[in-house]
Amino acid sequence: MSDTTPLSLYVHWPFCLAKCPYCDFNSHVRDTLPHERFTAALRLELASDVERTGRRPLRSIFFGGGTPSLMLPETVAILIEDARRFFDVTDDLEITLEANPTSVERGKLGGFRSAGVNRISLGIQSLDESALRFLGREHSSSQAIAALETARTLFPRLSFDLIYARPGQTLTEWETELHRALDLASDHLSLYQLTIEQGTKFEALYRQGRFILPKDDDAALLYEKTAEIAALHGLQNYEISNYARPGSESRHNLTYWRYQDYIGIGPGAHGRLTLDSTLHATRRHRAPEIWAERVEQHGSGSTEETPLSAEERGREALLMGLRLREGIALDWFEQRTGRKMETCVNPHILEAALEENYLTLSETRLIATDEGRVRLEALLSALVM
Repeated sequence: MSDTTPLSLYVHWPFCLAKCPYCDFNSHVRDTLPHERFTAALRLELASDVERTGRRPLRSIFFGGGTPSLMLPETVAILIEDARRFFDVTDDLEITLEANPTSVERGKLGGFRSAGVNRISLGIQSLDESALRFLGREHSSSQAIAALETARTLFPRLSFDLIYARPGQTLTEWETELHRALDLASDHLSLYQLTIEQGTKFEALYRQGRFILPKDDDAALLYEKTAEIAALHGLQNYEISNYARPGSESRHNLTYWRYQDYIGIGPGAHGRLTLDSTLHATRRHRAPEIWAERVEQHGSGSTEETPLSAEERGREALLMGLRLREGIALDWFEQRTGRKMETCVNPHILEAALEENYLTLSETRLIATDEGRVRLEALLSALVM
């Protein structure tokens, strides 16, 4: 990576109205949101990073959380303005903001569009009322649909999330819900299988036997049916959980999966940044108030900035890149990591995965097949050294 290579910017807003029981993200519930303090801290941390990176091209900005739609549109506008001033933005700069479809947040969508956001991602999670209650969501199905309709009139690009493989969910029920969702979709959907994450409320309930998830074979069938139905509506699973019409893929998220540079600012934000020809892993302090105090004192809330070894770079590039339908370009892999792909994998597992048609390997690319992506987590844990 060089000073002329485009990078991406991730802005983390850590606050939520409530903590969802499945969520292990760095999110925090506060009675009063410290808008003024956190706006100033985010601006200061961004300026501090730019002093080190210099004026590089910028391909995307992503406001994530937490719940970024709890931000003031004025905060979003001034951060976008700062980014445009600090970087050479590309002509097709993608600016995404995650939003929930509650009535309060829906009323702010016009403000976010005026601020410069050109892509909205709605955290809908389900169109089924009972499922929304189980998932701890603060909105109803009717509010979700209203938010989608509003967003479609305001933003040129729209995505929303759904969670499937929920307790007791049948294939027929998911087919019906997914067809309904795809009828409402614009150009992009993120469809996530429900997993039990450490430290969440769901982990405790699951251990207590309060609910049961679908068996692996049933979950795999749901995954396969998801891709099949999405394809009927013109959306391809370009990444294991993300579906888009051709040309509508999330350019920001492709930065992660293609293992390119990005700055992460805000509490708990991670980054991968090339400085002095060396790729560094960066991380900010997770606790919002401690992060803000560190930024106010030092210009950054960073708790870690570690040069990554060739071995670490190879491992990360494989874990990210094999999630993509396009797979990994071998010449890029060697350029980015300093290692040949074959030296980063277990050769016996690689041979077996090729024989079982879980992977394909050509002179130019390593790709996980449809069969391989169904079992990708297990495959990667065995394959990557």
